[in-house]
Amino acid sequence: MASANYGPSEDQFLCSICLDVFTDPVSTPCGHNFCLNCINEHWNTSDQNLCPMCKKDFITRPDLRVNTFISEMVVQFRQSAQQKASSSSSSEQQESKPGEVPCDVCTGSKVKALKSCLVCLFSYCETHLEPHLTASRLKRHQLMDPVENLEGRMCTKHDKPLELFCKSDQTCVCMLCTVLDHKMHDVVPLKEEYEEKKVELKKKEAEIQQMIQKRRVKIQEIKHSVDLSEEDAGREKAEGVQVFTDLMESVERGLKELLKTIEEKQETTKKQAEAFIGELEEEISDLMKRSAEVEQLSLSEDHLHLLQSSNIHQPPPTKDWTEVSVCPSYEGTVVRAVCKLEETLSKKMKWFADAELKRVQMFSVDVTLDPQTAHPDLILSDDGKQVKLGDVEKKLPNNPERFINGFCVLTKQSFSSGRFYFEVQVEGKTWWDLGVIRESVNRKGFISLSPQNGYWIIHLTYGNKYKASADPPVVLSLKSGPQKVGVFVDYEEGVVSFYDVEAAALIYSFTGCSFTEKLFPFFSPGYRRQPDRVDAHV
Repeated sequence: MASANYGPSEDQFLCSICLDVFTDPVSTPCGHNFCLNCINEHWNTSDQNLCPMCKKDFITRPDLRVNTFISEMVVQFRQSAQQKASSSSSSEQQESKPGEVPCDVCTGSKVKALKSCLVCLFSYCETHLEPHLTASRLKRHQLMDPVENLEGRMCTKHDKPLELFCKSDQTCVCMLCTVLDHKMHDVVPLKEEYEEKKVELKKKEAEIQQMIQKRRVKIQEIKHSVDLSEEDAGREKAEGVQVFTDLMESVERGLKELLKTIEEKQETTKKQAEAFIGELEEEISDLMKRSAEVEQLSLSEDHLHLLQSSNIHQPPPTKDWTEVSVCPSYEGTVVRAVCKLEETLSKKMKWFADAELKRVQMFSVDVTLDPQTAHPDLILSDDGKQVKLGDVEKKLPNNPERFINGFCVLTKQSFSSGRFYFEVQVEGKTWWDLGVIRESVNRKGFISLSPQNGYWIIHLTYGNKYKASADPPVVLSLKSGPQKVGVFVDYEEGVVSFYDVEAAALIYSFTGCSFTEKLFPFFSPGYRRQPDRVDAHV
């Protein structure tokens, strides 16, 4: 019964000097057990014969002999441990794979390490780790998940474990470092800094996860935009096909009508010619008959008969063909057909232009003039919707936003994405500039109004000269001056379009633009000799 319950612990068979299982165990008079070589070397290096465990002083060195009982128990323990290790290794432990930390104690095939000891600087498999889990002194050693290069965890200068962290120098140090090289520095235990870093890393991880989530949301937004773009493209294709189908049908109808008109004229001319020819042939027949009668009469020798038949000398009544001609006129036929087609197409284009204007008006924004950007000569209304040139230059601070050389003003609102639209009342004005500009334009020196310098505008001068500030400038031929101008911007597409709102007609478009900054609506009421007012209305 006692044998069945007997289970000796490894602590009972460990030498307190070498911390390993006894080899040739001996017992001192005080009752403590040691390896024979261990206790002899201990006494050889000491001036006294003290017991390492209880510190009892022996006046003369005891005569030590191997304790056969303990020796036999050690043999049995070793055999049991070997069997256990063999069984555990064969059933549970596996040989370490590439990338895994191997046990430093295993001979032959290296088993995967379970823990690394920062004191021993060894990595142990489950079998060889057991003393660290059972022996009281080894239990004090610091264990961690297996890592390679344990030597790298030792201070290269003092050959001591890196157990502390210097906050001042942000580096791991040993105990001697804190006394010598890092004196007066803020030093904390490695574990304390580890916990702080873990908290920081968790915050960083949360931030990174938030950034990842934002980007995933952005991906969904982009995908949704692509879907919407495909839908818009489908609608635009269908509308484009319908538009051009209508236009082609109108052209085909116009061509058919033109050809029909020409063919009808030709047929009428042909019938008229046939009728004339019939009349002429009939008159020729009558004239030939009269010619035969005259010839017959001219051969008669009867004087009386010839004189009595003198009326036969006159030709039969005929038509005067002098002014008669067959000359069909096709002049103007094609021109009239083209004019009719143009009228039809103009009506269709007007309908499409109305639809296009209504589409861009869906992106209307409310804009208000910014007095901080206005030239000192300009006068703004209280509601920020009107601007005009004054007679006297006001004393205003020359802040960075203010225009100095040009009579210009911007809106408080800016745009850096998407689409937006606003309208400007220009009725009765003879000078004005309007459009959009980028934020970084030169507001103090000479202003060259061109897209290269950040200006996408159109302007009116001398009451009837319209131009777009392209490079080179483009002269705009308008049938009539606009009363209200609509400005539409598609930031991503790089398009700035100007519309005659009343006529629902496109005035001009800047295309292929590359916008990388904020865009501001831009207004100028002209020069001092033309103090016209420009009103900005949504």
